[in-house]
Amino acid sequence: MTSWQVIVRARRGELDLDVTFEGDEQPIALVGPNGSGKTSVLRAIAGVLDLRDARITVGDTVLEDTSAGVRVPIEERRIGYVPQGFGLFPHLTVLENVEFGLSTGKNPLQSEERSRRALQMLSELNCASLSERSVKHLSGGEKQRIALARSLVLEPAFLLLDEPLAALDATLRRTLRQFLAERLRLFQGPSITVTHDVRDVAALGAQIVALENGRIVQQGPLSLIQQSPATEFLAEFVGAD
Repeated sequence: MTSWQVIVRARRGELDLDVTFEGDEQPIALVGPNGSGKTSVLRAIAGVLDLRDARITVGDTVLEDTSAGVRVPIEERRIGYVPQGFGLFPHLTVLENVEFGLSTGKNPLQSEERSRRALQMLSELNCASLSERSVKHLSGGEKQRIALARSLVLEPAFLLLDEPLAALDATLRRTLRQFLAERLRLFQGPSITVTHDVRDVAALGAQIVALENGRIVQQGPLSLIQQSPATEFLAEFVGAD
């Protein structure tokens, strides 16, 4: 995978975001105290925020520039986004949830092809047996996998995960942490994962990007942050003495 860069400059309520991500083959773990702007950054890149003043670029592509009247629609951004709580549609089955994104955009797929692609992705995530289940009756771990399937089936160029393991108990979290690490290793594109657990960072082999008040205060590998954390939050996060 080649190097990549994402620039987010945006105003969201009282929070100004001015963040530049750069990476290559490693996933990024986005960390910081509550209110630091982590979720807002992901939602801005995904296109689900109504921003009054923003410029967001991925590489040479401008996704949003309010001064120039540019705003690429969500379905055309080629971004897989898994929000907090997974964002599944409770009135749809598992299969219908995974198919949903394939039925929108400029070139929606026909029903038969949507089902084929969705079932194939569910099989890859060992969830094909759940296809006819209502998502209301799934466990937290099952919901996590279905939300990931719904994003990956779109063959996104970029993957954004907002605390994908936060709602799980400790035992399930350990299992799915390894599962997620394997999926990100297979994913042929950049990814940003918001987390509050340093064990997630270690398992994913991720570079840390730390935010406070919408700005990056430190970034680098976990080993470097552990040696010299720049803030009190980071010292507590990485368990530094």
